[in-house]
Parts: sequence; C-alpha cells; structure tokens
Amino acid sequence: MKDKNKDIDKIGLFSKNIKRKILEMAYVAGSSSSHFGGALSIVEIISTLFAHQLNIKKDDPEWLERDRFILSKGHACLAYYAALSEIGYLSEEDLKTFEKDGSILSGHPVKSPKHGIEFSTGSLGIGLSIGLGLALGAKKKKKTNKVYIIIGDGECNEGSIWESALAAPNLKLDNLVVIVDKNNFQQTGSTENIMNTDKLKDKWVSFGWSVREVNGHDINELLNYFASLKDNSNTPNLLIANTIKGKGFSFSENNNDWHHAVMTKTNYEKAMQELKENNDN
Repeated sequence: MKDKNKDIDKIGLFSKNIKRKILEMAYVAGSSSSHFGGALSIVEIISTLFAHQLNIKKDDPEWLERDRFILSKGHACLAYYAALSEIGYLSEEDLKTFEKDGSILSGHPVKSPKHGIEFSTGSLGIGLSIGLGLALGAKKKKKTNKVYIIIGDGECNEGSIWESALAAPNLKLDNLVVIVDKNNFQQTGSTENIMNTDKLKDKWVSFGWSVREVNGHDINELLNYFASLKDNSNTPNLLIANTIKGKGFSFSENNNDWHHAVMTKTNYEKAMQELKENNDN
C-alpha cells in the first residue's frame, strides 16, 4: 500500500504538471485555438500511462521493445504533448511552438518517432486500426510489448471502430488495451443527442472483449485496472473511462464550447489561479 500511495502521488504530480502545460499551450495557440476540453478529460488516463504503466525508455523513444501508445482521438494532443514533455521527449521550448509555422506540434499529432509521437492521427477511427495491426505484428513476432490506444466515445460513431472491435477478439489480441474516453460530448454536441452510445459496455462485451468501467479521473481506480490485466488471456481489453470534458477548470467543465475555443487572457489567468489554489489545498 505504501508503494501504491507513492505511485498515486507521482501520477498526481504528473497530472498537475500536464494541466499547467495544456493551459499554457492553449494560450500560446492564440487565434489558432486548441481542443482544450477533450485534452483535459484524458489527463489522469495519460498520466497513469506515461508516469507508471508504459514500458518505455526515457532516454530512447525509439526503443524496439517499447510499449506502443496511440492517441486515436488525435485532437486531444495537448495532453499527449504535455506527457511527452514530462518524460523528456519534448522540451518546454517545443511546447511553446504549438500550432506555430514550422512546428512539429500541430493541432493533431504528426508522426515523429524521435519525439515519441508514434503515428499521425486525427482521422477518427484510424488509431484503433493501426493499433490492431501493431498488436497482431507483435504477436506474430512473439514480442511481449503491449499496445495502448485512447479513443473517444464520439469516435465510436465511426464504422472502422467496429470493424476493429470485431477483428481483435478473433485474432486473440490480449496485448491490446483500448481506453474509451467517455466524456459524453463530441464536436457539435452530446453523444446522447448525436449518436447515442448507451450500453457501450454491453456492445463491446458482445464483440468478445474483456471490458471494465472506471472513473477516468481516479488514479487509484486506473492503477487497479492496469494491475488486473492478464497475459495469455486471448482476449483484447477495453476500459470505459467515465470522464468530464474540460475537467479541472470551472469555466470549461462539461462546457462543450471548449471543444475547440480560443484561450483568452482572462480565462488563462482565471485558470492559472485555480491551478494555484488546487495545488495549495
């Protein structure tokens, strides 16, 4: 329990640093705007992965035996870039170039293996298809590395998601871990009103996946889930992470205006103050 508490504290600090970096990048983007809300909903998920779960080398982003990570909901890249910065694959100066001309940090990830960006994503549904291929390749080569993918609940509107969902159990890809960021919103409104994903767990179970559901902002629950994963189960893994879009700042929580919005100086200063207050508590 003592070691677990240390892990929770470490991931908690990682998460706080990521939130600050997300905020700063959003502000730097200026009129280019950013996908602020969807990045905040995955902060604890991506922090748990990069600070604890992923088998990676901080001094070698292209290590052949590494676990693979794919952000299929590529518009949430602020959280991805912040995490890569926390582990040293990107610098603070790199983050300041977000959305600027000539930057490697676009509004959706563009493949740059030396910076830890595994694949270009943003066309929704593509990340799961890529990840399935990686997991299958690892199986055929008898590799032990795993593939972790974050998809959105709105992304589950895509037909390619369900093609992969059908294929993975048939291929017995137990080295595949898919995390659904279920924040109940997508670009133009709620998932309930646009394409209802009610009984999402039942749908994936019916396709043959091992499915669990947690609070996606609770680090302890996330750690318990990853610790429960079993090798040689012949079953791909899916975690439904119930989250809040825009989590962490009063003006953005559950406010879909922050799917893609300009960070004003007023909101930036308000958010920085809220971060400070939360850190002091």
